[in-house]
Amino acid sequence: MRALITTWLAAVLLLCTSLAQADLTIDITQGNEQATPIAVVPFAEGENLPQDVARIISDDLERSGYFAPLEREAMFAQPTRGDDVSFGDWQALDTRYLVVGRVSRTGGGVEIQYELMNVSGESRMLGEVITAGQDQMRAAAHRISDKIFEEITGIRGAFSTRIAYVTSQGVGDDTAYQLYVADADGRNSQQVLSSDEPIMSPAWSPDGGKLAYVSFESGRPGIYVQEVASGRRARLTSFEGLNSAPTWSPDGRRLAMALSRDGQPEIYVMDVASQNLQRVTHSQSIETEPAWSPDGNSLIYTSDRSGGPQIYRQSLGGSPERITFTGNYNARARFAPDGESIFLIHRGSNGYRVAKQDLESGRLVELGDARQAESPSVAPNGTMVIFATQQGGNGVLGGVSADGRASFRLPAAQGDVREPAWSPFLN
Repeated sequence: MRALITTWLAAVLLLCTSLAQADLTIDITQGNEQATPIAVVPFAEGENLPQDVARIISDDLERSGYFAPLEREAMFAQPTRGDDVSFGDWQALDTRYLVVGRVSRTGGGVEIQYELMNVSGESRMLGEVITAGQDQMRAAAHRISDKIFEEITGIRGAFSTRIAYVTSQGVGDDTAYQLYVADADGRNSQQVLSSDEPIMSPAWSPDGGKLAYVSFESGRPGIYVQEVASGRRARLTSFEGLNSAPTWSPDGRRLAMALSRDGQPEIYVMDVASQNLQRVTHSQSIETEPAWSPDGNSLIYTSDRSGGPQIYRQSLGGSPERITFTGNYNARARFAPDGESIFLIHRGSNGYRVAKQDLESGRLVELGDARQAESPSVAPNGTMVIFATQQGGNGVLGGVSADGRASFRLPAAQGDVREPAWSPFLN
């Protein structure tokens, strides 16, 4: 019977996936005044192509906070080949880098040729030809953005990654909840789960193939793991009390989580294959919101053992060490990919803000201007943080660069958006 129910659920979920579209839209709320000037010239292209490849690349680079793309109206010329570039024109506009290209139709798809030019050095830095189906043009544009970003900054681009988030629409008992995955810019959304009961805390597996999350569909919270592509899923926990905040270990073999099966909420680690549990914390306080260190040797989590929410670090089998001391509220911490800093929610004089703390110095810096931030999630290259916040009384997603100089919002056309989770690199 369980196999039959699982198959039926998978079929329903796949149907939902094929029908649902709830794209988010980008609203750049703060540019970086120190961003590198770049021009992405409109690509020469055939008629009736479904995507503006140059616009997607320009938006990607601007959203990163590293680049300030030149407005198209300010371009003296619009070359489409590197050989046609007059560097003096672009030097006069103080443009440091230039992207030119063209798109042509092939049998059933498109061919995209692009070149990255160093304007001050008057040289060609990068050139490539990419083929894709017409329905893959956005993905191809994001891959080009990744290449350009890495060529200039030396940091791997994360524009081809995805985000997961939860939406809710309705009031009271009529509220409907959906779990979506979308491109990192909020487009190409796909619904992977729908429920009349709350969905919380989605977390990507390290290979990007699965999502762990909390669902209340059985009448009480349970932790589920679902394959994104197939919709197949399994319930891992449904203990009495709290079942919350699942997060994958870097090797994908274990899930840390908060359970209250023994009384107070404590941190546990589950071996996914055997479903054996290891209790990590032992206290009379509330321990929740675990996150793994990049090397998988320790966890950080939120605890109120000092009288208010603070972040603690603990190796498996070791003793807890408090690591946040600025203010009386620090929660929901996540490591930067290099393990040298954490991003968290900090309550200061301006409300609940995303903050970054250097682990060696202990220095904490608030990022962006969102005052009701929650649920931060870090891009796999560590350059951006996405989080949930409020705008006009509705829940929306916000983003801020790791240095706090650039920020954006990702509102939905309807309902509230919350609980974002940024995927790992997917290729």
